[in-house]
Amino acid sequence: MNYKIVFFDVDGTITHHENGSISHKTKEAIYTLKNKGIKVVAATGRPLSLCNEIRELGIDTFITANGGYVKHNNEVIHKNTMDRKIIQDVFEFAQKEKDALSFYTEEFTMNGIKNQNTLKALKETLSLNEYPGTTERTLIEDVFLMCLFANDESAEKYVSRFPDLTFRRWHPFVLSVLQEDISKSLAIKKTLEYFNIDKTEAVAFGDGENDIDMLEIAGLGIAMGNGNDKVKRIADFVTKKSNEDGIYFALKKYRII
Repeated sequence: MNYKIVFFDVDGTITHHENGSISHKTKEAIYTLKNKGIKVVAATGRPLSLCNEIRELGIDTFITANGGYVKHNNEVIHKNTMDRKIIQDVFEFAQKEKDALSFYTEEFTMNGIKNQNTLKALKETLSLNEYPGTTERTLIEDVFLMCLFANDESAEKYVSRFPDLTFRRWHPFVLSVLQEDISKSLAIKKTLEYFNIDKTEAVAFGDGENDIDMLEIAGLGIAMGNGNDKVKRIADFVTKKSNEDGIYFALKKYRII
């Protein structure tokens, strides 16, 4: 198959799933793809502001905020902008309940609620070792995604309070707060349309539950060896772990590089 585009999840896929580093072989694989004229897209739960190390690899197309915001160089391909009244209402409820809430603009901010479970989740999902800052501008800027840091019991309070919103869990302690449906697969469709590439010509790599729909839509879906069981079950192929150069191994296996 003549693949024309490859979508990579970032944390636990491009990066080492334990220490966040990017191996020489992974960098080499990405450089080789680009030199062959194959488009490379980062598809991540991160906000754009936390993608600088990925941009340094030569990647210029980013699906961020779990599909809420897509940008190629300086051009916005797709964005999901949440209603400011909804943002304000959820913000005020989270302050009352003392639950952490994050806001994805091109930057990444939070509501200032801190606890160990939240810090652990930030480390596991965004490779952050400390809390991001807070800013009053969050409530007046375009927000593409909110995330709630909560267990199931706490999350139920939000489900009851905001019946018109969707709360989608993608980590044991993190839920996306959605006014409209967003996903990596929807963002991939927009990206494929932008580049005029068919989904059968696409490859996708991922390791988490928020990557499942991305692997399903691509012509070739590859799960990392360090991925969870759900993503492995739907993948066309399970490669080696991210700390074992799984990206390089799979691309070589399928003769894409």
